[in-house]
Amino acid sequence: MMPVKTTCPYCGVGCGIIATRHEDGKIAIDGDPDHPANFGRLCSKGSALAETLSLGDRELHPLIGSKRAPWDEALGLVARKFSDAIRDFGPDSVAFYVSGQLLTEDYYVANKLMKGFIGSANIDTNSRLCMASAVAGHIRAFGSDTVPGTYEDFELADLVVLVGSNLAWCHPVLFQRLMAARERRGTKLVVIDPRRTATAESADMHLAVRPGSDVALFNGLLRHLFVTGKADADFVARHTSGLEGALAACSAELAPATGLSAQEIESFFTLFAATEKSVTAFSQGVNQSTSGTDKVNAIINCHLLTGRIGKPGMGPFSLTGQPNAMGGREVGGLANALAAHMDIGNPEHRALVQALWSAPRIAAKPGLKAIDLFRAVGDGRIKALWIMATNPAVSMPDADGIAEALRNCPFVVISDVTAKTDTARHAHVFLPAAAWGEKSGTVTNSERRISRQRSFLALPGEARPDWWIISHVAKRMGFAGFDYRSPAEIFREHCDLTQFARDLDLTPMRRASYEELAPFQWGKERFFGDGQFYTADGRACFVPTPWRSPATATIAALPMILNTGRIRDQWHTMTRTKTPRLMQHIAEPFAELHPDDARMLSVAPAALVEVAKGDRRVVLRALLNPRQQRGCAFVPMHWSNELSGNAIVNRLVAANTDPISGQPELKWSAVSVRPVEAAWYGFAVAREKPDCTHLDYWSLAPTERGYRLECAGTRETESFDGVLENVFALQGDKIAYHDHASGEHRFAIFDGDRLEAAMFFARHPVGVSRNWLAAQLAGKNQGVNRLRLLAGRSGEDGPDRGAIVCSCFSIGIKQIMALVAGGQASTVKGVGDLLKAGTNCGSCKPEIGRIIHETSTASAGAAGAAPHRSALGAAGLLRP
Repeated sequence: MMPVKTTCPYCGVGCGIIATRHEDGKIAIDGDPDHPANFGRLCSKGSALAETLSLGDRELHPLIGSKRAPWDEALGLVARKFSDAIRDFGPDSVAFYVSGQLLTEDYYVANKLMKGFIGSANIDTNSRLCMASAVAGHIRAFGSDTVPGTYEDFELADLVVLVGSNLAWCHPVLFQRLMAARERRGTKLVVIDPRRTATAESADMHLAVRPGSDVALFNGLLRHLFVTGKADADFVARHTSGLEGALAACSAELAPATGLSAQEIESFFTLFAATEKSVTAFSQGVNQSTSGTDKVNAIINCHLLTGRIGKPGMGPFSLTGQPNAMGGREVGGLANALAAHMDIGNPEHRALVQALWSAPRIAAKPGLKAIDLFRAVGDGRIKALWIMATNPAVSMPDADGIAEALRNCPFVVISDVTAKTDTARHAHVFLPAAAWGEKSGTVTNSERRISRQRSFLALPGEARPDWWIISHVAKRMGFAGFDYRSPAEIFREHCDLTQFARDLDLTPMRRASYEELAPFQWGKERFFGDGQFYTADGRACFVPTPWRSPATATIAALPMILNTGRIRDQWHTMTRTKTPRLMQHIAEPFAELHPDDARMLSVAPAALVEVAKGDRRVVLRALLNPRQQRGCAFVPMHWSNELSGNAIVNRLVAANTDPISGQPELKWSAVSVRPVEAAWYGFAVAREKPDCTHLDYWSLAPTERGYRLECAGTRETESFDGVLENVFALQGDKIAYHDHASGEHRFAIFDGDRLEAAMFFARHPVGVSRNWLAAQLAGKNQGVNRLRLLAGRSGEDGPDRGAIVCSCFSIGIKQIMALVAGGQASTVKGVGDLLKAGTNCGSCKPEIGRIIHETSTASAGAAGAAPHRSALGAAGLLRP
C-alpha cells in the first residue's frame, strides 16, 4: 500500500502523520516531515498510534439494548424517538452532545440537523470543557473567535509565557519546537502554574501562583505596564477602547492574592515589560475555571496595551486540547454559536444560514451549554439525547449526577467506537462509528491550520462514519438536504457558508481537490497586526477583569485544593490510549501530594489515600512530590471504571461554571484527604484478565502479553490462597512462598513452562520489579527462574529496565541510572546519544535531567543518597 498522509487524532497541535500498511497487514506510523505543524516530530501517543488500531474492544454492529440489530432498524428507532419527542414536547426536548474528536464534516452535519431542521440549538460539545473560555474571551476582545497568531511565533519570540499549560506533556511537539528555538536564539521561558510540572522544570522562571489567582497577576502586569510607560499609545488610541475601565479593575494586592514574593512579581513584570517580542500561551489551567473568561481577557489586555498582537513573535495564543476543537468552532458546534463564526443572536446571520441550508427553521436563541444540558437531562426536560464520540460519565464534573441523568433519560443514543465506556452502558441504542484510520475528513489545529484525516483502513464490521450516521437519521426524520455521498460534498457546502464569515473565508478552497488537499491556514497568517478588529466599531475592547478570590469558607471546611488534569502518555478517558506501551509510564491512578502535607496527614509514600467531598470519594495511590504546591492535590482525569475500582475524580468536582463561557471549573475543588488503612497490598501479572470484583482496591493495566494488577484489602484475610482463587480462576502447577511473620505471600501458576499468573502480597506496598515480571509472561520459566519469579527480581544477569521513563523507546530508569553512575553519560543529550531516550518527542527530557542530577548527587555521597523515586513518577509503584 502507498503511504497515506493523515493527521494525528490527539491534541490540538494537529501533527501530520504518514501511515503505511505493509503486506503482512502491519501499520507503520511516521511523522510527516512536510507538515507545517510538526515537521516530522511525533509525541509518545502519536508514535504509538499503530498499537491503538486493534479491534479488541470495538463494537462493530448496531445494538438496541444489548442485542444486535440491523442498521435500518436502529436508525429508524432513533429517528422515530427524536421525532416523537419533538412532536410531543417541542424541539428543545432533544439534544446532541458531541466531541472535539469528530471531524469537521461530522460536526457540520450534526449542527445543521439540530439548528436548521430540528430548530433547537441544544447541541454542545466536550470542547465546552476545553476552550469555551478562550472563545468567549476572543469574542469580548476582538469581536470574533479568532486566534491571532501561529506556531511560528513561538520560534520567533524572545519571551514565551505559558499560563496553566504543561506544554511538555500535553502538547509535546510544540514544546520541542519551542525548546529547539530556545537553543538557537536564547528565548526566555516563564511558566505560571501552581505545580512544578515537567514544563516548569525547563523554565527560566516558574511562578507557582496560588490556584485561581491568574487574573490578579495579569491585572498587576497591566497596571505595571501602564505606569512604567510601556503602553503603545498610538495603537491604544487608534485601535482600542475601554482601557480606563480595565485599569480601574486592577485593585488586588498581588503578593497576598498570588502567593508570590514581591521579588518574583517584580522580576516577571520587568522581563515582560522589557521584551517586545512576547507570546503568552494559555490552556486548561486558564480556561477550566469559574473565572476562565476573565483570565483570558486579563492576558489579552496586556497584549493590547503594548500593541503586541498580530505581529511575528508576539501575541496571546490559545492552546486547544482536542484534535478538532477549532473545527467544531468553525461550523457552530457550540450551543451559543452559528456556523462560519456567525452569531446566533443576529437575525441577519440566522437568515443567511437558513437560506443556504434551505432549512425549514433556524434556532433563534442559544441552546443549553454542556452543564445545563445534562441538568436538563436530569430534571426531565430533555427526552432524547444523542452523545457522539465522548464519555461524559467520566469526563464531566459531577460525574455521579451525569450517570444518574443518563440512567433516567427516556432515550439515549451513543455513537462511538466502543460500547465499553461508562457512558455507553446507558445507551438504549448504540451506533458503531468509524475510528481513526477508517474515516476521512478535515480537522483544524490551534493555529487555524486545516488538515486532512485520510482513511487507510477498510471499515470493519458494520462501522460507519459519523456524518453518514447523522445524515441517515436526518433523512428518516423526513428532512431534505442530507443526501451526502462523501465528506468532500460536506466540506464544499461548509466552504460555501463561510463566504458570509468575517474572518473565516474558505471559499477559495471550494474548488481544490479534496483528496489532494494540503494543510493550509485559513485567513491571514496573523490577525489584528493592522489594528482592524471585528467589533461593531472596529476597535479591540479592553475588558475589566476584577479578581475574585476563591471561597475561603469552603477552604476552611475542606482544607485541600484538588486540581485535575492529564498525564503524559494518556488521552481523555483512555478509550484510545490504554495500550501496553502507553500504560508503562504511569499505570495506576494517583493523588500527588507535597511531602509536608503527607506527613501532616500521616500518609506514607505509595500508600492509599481517600480524596473526598461530601459523601463522594475516590481511593488512589499516594504520590509524594516536593514539586507539588502545599495544600494542593493533583489527580489525573483519565481513569474510568473499566481499569480502576474507584478513581473517577470528576465525581468530586462540582458543576460550577464560568458565568460567561459556561466552561466548568475543573482546576479548583475543595476536598479532604485522609489515609486508607490497608491490611494488605498486592501486585499481580497474568495472561488472562483478573476478576477484580472481590477486591477493596484495584487498578488494572494491559501489558504486552496480559495484565498487571495493583490491589489492596482493608480487612485481614485468613488465606491469601482464597484471594488468589477469587482473582484468577486458573488450573495449573502452583508454587508458593509464605512468611507469616512478615506477612509476605507469593504465588506463581504455570501451564508447563509458561507463566500464567504471579501474585505478591505484603502488609506494605509490594516492592517487586513490575516491568520485569510482566515480561516473564512471554518466556519459558523453569528451574532457577521460577525462584526468581517468587522473589520478584530479575537477578544480576537479567534485564530489568525499571520504571519506564521514555515511552517512545521503552527506556527505563535503571538503564539511565546505570549510564550516569558508570560515567558514560552526564547530560540529557549524552543519554539520548546512547539510549535514544528523549530523542523523539522529548517530553521525558525533564525527567531524564532529574535522574541525572539525583544519580550524580547520590554517587557523590550527598545526603539523601538514592534518587527521589517520588520525583521520578509514581512513588516507585505506579511505574516500576
